[in-house]
Amino acid sequence: MDLTLWQYQFRVIMLGDSTVGKSSMLKRYTEDLFLECINQTVGVDFYVHFLEVEPGVRVKLQFWDTAGQERFRSVTRSYYRNSVGGLLVFDLGNRKSFENVQQWYAEVCERVQPYTVLFVLVGHKSDRVKAGERAVDRTEAEKLASKLGAPYIEASAKTGHNVKEAFELLTRRVYQGIKSGEIQLREGWDGVKSSAPTAQTLQKIQNGEAAEKNKSCAC
Repeated sequence: MDLTLWQYQFRVIMLGDSTVGKSSMLKRYTEDLFLECINQTVGVDFYVHFLEVEPGVRVKLQFWDTAGQERFRSVTRSYYRNSVGGLLVFDLGNRKSFENVQQWYAEVCERVQPYTVLFVLVGHKSDRVKAGERAVDRTEAEKLASKLGAPYIEASAKTGHNVKEAFELLTRRVYQGIKSGEIQLREGWDGVKSSAPTAQTLQKIQNGEAAEKNKSCAC
């Protein structure tokens, strides 16, 4: 791909139990589609999307959609280390999926060291709340999000409610993390890539130019 098309590339991993709707959220966000019946993810699926986080700064988002079933965990765990962002997804009508969020969070944090991953907690299938099927209170979910150091948002791939907002919240959070120094670009880590020269490269260029200038003036 032409590197001029984007300034940053972020790898984001979808986390959560099977059937909480991770694939449906990605389908809605990347293609604006919702399918009533969607095949369960086997291993890991891959999606790409682009987002302009501020004027002139375009981010290429690589999404890794992981299978929630235990038998695929050995496969999905291998993708944790090279991710900079994670959407922790649970089903608002399924309390067990909410209770398992901390396990998903701990599993990623354990394997990503020494790198940093930023999270957003998503209570999915908010359309079920109107039908009286809420199994997790919003206050309780916000309390967990605060404990994990993550924002909380409720969304529905079926209606489209807050799906775009959830992904963009995470993307902008990562971008701000880069600007603040919380997230650092490192060699050998694919969580974040930049098409622009790194500060270290720029410093080498500047030093080289200064050396050439001094050399030409030494007469």
